Amino acid sequence: MPGIKSTLRISIELTIAILVGLSGLAVNPEPPEGFTSLFNGENLTGWHGMEHFNPYELDAMTQEERQAKREANESETLKHWQVENGELVNDGKGPFLATDKEYGDIELLLDYRTVPKADSGIYLRSTPQVQIWDYTEDGGKWKSGADKGSGGLWNNSKGSAGKDPLVLADKPLGQWNHFRIIQVGERTTVYLNGELVVDHARMANFWDRSKPLRRNGHIQLQTHGGEIRWRKIYIREIGTREAADLLVSKSGTGFERIFNGKNLVGWRGPVDDYVIQDGAVMCRSGKGGTIYFPEELTDFQVRFEFQLPPGGNNGLAIRYPGEGNTAYVGMCELQVIDNTSEKYVGKLDDRQFHGSAYGMVAAHRGFLRPVGDWNYQEVTVKGSTIKVELNGTLILAADLSQVTDFLDDRPHPGKDRTSGYFGLAGHNDPVKYRNIYLRKLD
Repeated sequence: MPGIKSTLRISIELTIAILVGLSGLAVNPEPPEGFTSLFNGENLTGWHGMEHFNPYELDAMTQEERQAKREANESETLKHWQVENGELVNDGKGPFLATDKEYGDIELLLDYRTVPKADSGIYLRSTPQVQIWDYTEDGGKWKSGADKGSGGLWNNSKGSAGKDPLVLADKPLGQWNHFRIIQVGERTTVYLNGELVVDHARMANFWDRSKPLRRNGHIQLQTHGGEIRWRKIYIREIGTREAADLLVSKSGTGFERIFNGKNLVGWRGPVDDYVIQDGAVMCRSGKGGTIYFPEELTDFQVRFEFQLPPGGNNGLAIRYPGEGNTAYVGMCELQVIDNTSEKYVGKLDDRQFHGSAYGMVAAHRGFLRPVGDWNYQEVTVKGSTIKVELNGTLILAADLSQVTDFLDDRPHPGKDRTSGYFGLAGHNDPVKYRNIYLRKLD
């Protein structure tokens, strides 16, 4: 039988083991339901070193070149990034730490703790950044906006939404802070320590301000001159249904439903060439034509969901007069098209891709969901301007009064119309629309 001293030693060792285990659980507990851990509390698995580097240049590299770049950063990464007591620690130097995986629409949770005069941040979609810094006057960065606190989208343009946090929500230096970040398209919401600091603001594309924020990219933890610690890093990818619901919840009030999901009562045009299926409206096979809601509009917004079949082609009639080809006699036709289809390769002008004001102004590409998925879109028409936001990303912002160059040199006499109807311009393909809501702005 073991002696008293031996029994006591075993009991002490067991107690220590339990306490260590409980300590580890406290630092990195199981993620909330629906989330996965990005940091395992033990090592850098799932992460790699990456300095401030243009992701478009990275995209242009071969897989071998990208792998070589990662390997070149490895020694410096391991030199400056450590795991201590279940916490991810950086000494303020070296490459940033980037997730191996790229992410799009997400909810991100994490804790951080930093030191006086430190300056850091979180890159989303490989783009800077949700700001973290010493908010005190002694930190020396009040001239740069540190007095307003952390959590802002610091690389947004001066005066734009999201640039500065709505409230100062930082805890005193040395205490742990908690972020909750939600991003759908370029629309970004940030909570710091439970306080809303960024509300559904567009995150600017630091790398090319002429383009929207990238659709996907790595999450990066920035290093910038002072020790910072991270823990409880959890992520949840947001699906298409939830993304649409989030965007609708931020679209404001005053919208009225103009398609009831059952029939086209109240609509005009060749309504017999359309069919209702599972709450959505689409052209009958081989049919089409422009149907429209018969309320003449000046300035308005419309929101809706649509689903493209492979190679599907359709459009939105904007300030349509009630007859004729809306692309020319209306203010414009906004393209609704699967421009990813092989049948269009090399055959489309830039002004024919999805979201474009047909034949006049090209929309940004690459923001459609995979064919067969539902997309969410908002259109805003004010005066001679028109905006298209697709799945949370602004892909078109145009002033049609300034357009002088037209596809095939064919004039668009209706582009300067100040009123007209909203409708669907069917082109024989079964493109589906549902949840169509309209808000008058005048």
